Amino acid sequence: MAGGWARDGAVSEQIEASINDELARLKARRSPEGESLTHCAECEEPIPEARRAALPGVKLCIECVAERDGAKAARGGINRRGSKDSQLK
Repeated sequence: MAGGWARDGAVSEQIEASINDELARLKARRSPEGESLTHCAECEEPIPEARRAALPGVKLCIECVAERDGAKAARGGINRRGSKDSQLK
């Protein structure tokens, strides 16, 4: 299905490229390294042994990680591939 001036399969290629970009971004994130802390670096609460065993190098408790992840700014849904729809805005 092609719409407007797009060639056949262009939409699928854009979706696939967006997915690949996001996967590459997630894989590039650093994971914790080194020895795990016994207590959270932010709130000083004990980090459960199961969490320390599952994530070597963990520095934060689950509550602090959840709070930090929720504070991240939302990424904009910008179409960087220059489709006709992005130019109409």
